[in-house]
Amino acid sequence: MTRLIKNNVLFAALLMLFSATVAASGGGGLKQVNVNVQDTGALQRGAVEFVNNCLSCHAAAYMRYSRLGQDLGLSDDQVRESFLPANAKIGDTMTVSMSDDEAKAWFGNKAPDLSVIGRARGANWLYAYLTSFYQDDSGQWNNTVFPDVAMPHVLWNLQGIQKAVYHEEDDGYGGVHNVFSHFEMTSPGTQSVEEYEQTVHDLVTYLVYMGEPARIQRESIGVWVLLFLVLFTFVAYLLKVEYWKDIH
Repeated sequence: MTRLIKNNVLFAALLMLFSATVAASGGGGLKQVNVNVQDTGALQRGAVEFVNNCLSCHAAAYMRYSRLGQDLGLSDDQVRESFLPANAKIGDTMTVSMSDDEAKAWFGNKAPDLSVIGRARGANWLYAYLTSFYQDDSGQWNNTVFPDVAMPHVLWNLQGIQKAVYHEEDDGYGGVHNVFSHFEMTSPGTQSVEEYEQTVHDLVTYLVYMGEPARIQRESIGVWVLLFLVLFTFVAYLLKVEYWKDIH
């Protein structure tokens, strides 16, 4: 009994440590976003946003343009017209012409590859990040999810310009600290709040898909595998009844 109690205590401690790690990594308190990689329309719209707004700086070196046709229901001609740079081929990966040195000179850091950002960060974090840009008092871009981020807000013309409002809270030790309260729009963009949230949702859907393109096929096959197992279980039961009827 004592050993069982010790094991339970150890398991609880590990669970608490894991929960604290997740919260520290920014997983706690984020809005839950429902992403469906089977939604072809969302994937197509998200791919357009990615190519037009992200691919100029961020590469996706593990993603080929040809997959857009295979998974998004587009023909090769549609992929060439809507997504391919002038000098690229349908089988090329999504690379950028900007070098790491140029990125460091302009932004202070090289732009990370976004091939697996959907798996690394998760849909909730990406959605919160892309909706939390604001201009600080110095006129520079900042982000409440990723403070002091080097990346400018490339979608500002769609969302508009907003500022972050903070309020003071007692820290419990005789001091105060600023806590984020809400955003205030100072200059509207070309999209309404609802339209911009839908645009970000589509972009996040594409980023999640790009982290595992085979997920669409895997989930589709998975349904048939489960149906097969149900049918096979029924057949196996009938065989069991037939083989054991003389014994029982």
